[in-house]
Amino acid sequence: MSGELAIELVDADLGYGGAPFCRGLELTVRRGEVVCLLGSNGAGKTTTMLSIAGEIPPISGSIRLHAKPTTAPLHRRAKEGLSFVTEERSVIMRLTVGENLRLASVPTDRALSFFPELAPILRRPAGLLSGGEQQMLTLARALGRSPKILLADELSLGLAPLIVERLLSAVRAAADSQGVACLVVEQHVRQALEIADRVYVLQRGRIVMSGTSEEIARDIEMVERAYLTGAVDSASDQQES
Repeated sequence: MSGELAIELVDADLGYGGAPFCRGLELTVRRGEVVCLLGSNGAGKTTTMLSIAGEIPPISGSIRLHAKPTTAPLHRRAKEGLSFVTEERSVIMRLTVGENLRLASVPTDRALSFFPELAPILRRPAGLLSGGEQQMLTLARALGRSPKILLADELSLGLAPLIVERLLSAVRAAADSQGVACLVVEQHVRQALEIADRVYVLQRGRIVMSGTSEEIARDIEMVERAYLTGAVDSASDQQES
């Protein structure tokens, strides 16, 4: 990839209360690149995302954004162009779709350029939307801020495959058209590989495999069996429920 480095973890130990859970992480994401972070439940994916977002300071090593080490908190990183979609849907349920967009200072036409499906429901309270519509709104708010970096943690948690495909295609489009550096945690592994450039696989707080999406896809059955059993089972259970 020829894009500039947007995210870089250098020998990073990450965790809570001074106790490292993730150790020695080396990870990069460039502008215009979609990188997928895979791992079973408890592998350290959310810890990594929270640390990059600025919610958890690194215990050792460094986190660099746009080639500069940073210890800034989340709100400052957000002002500098980072959007973070957490695994909990962040819409305000009592506000309408349009009001959610205005509260985030996202022009309606810009949000609809990502998700035209929101146009007929702009006046509907977010609490009355389907799970897929709520997540489209969440992602429209994140991308509508014209971020330099997008962190998406379990973007499609519990959603049907067609909605997953729609959300992931929007992430890919943002990377391609706007040069957004996208780091995505995703349990729908095979769909994620279709839109990702590169992949890191976490197991028990360590990166155990990395490569292009094509390289990982060639060994996907081994990867799922060895490292992702919990994630694959969890995604299947959510679709069935």
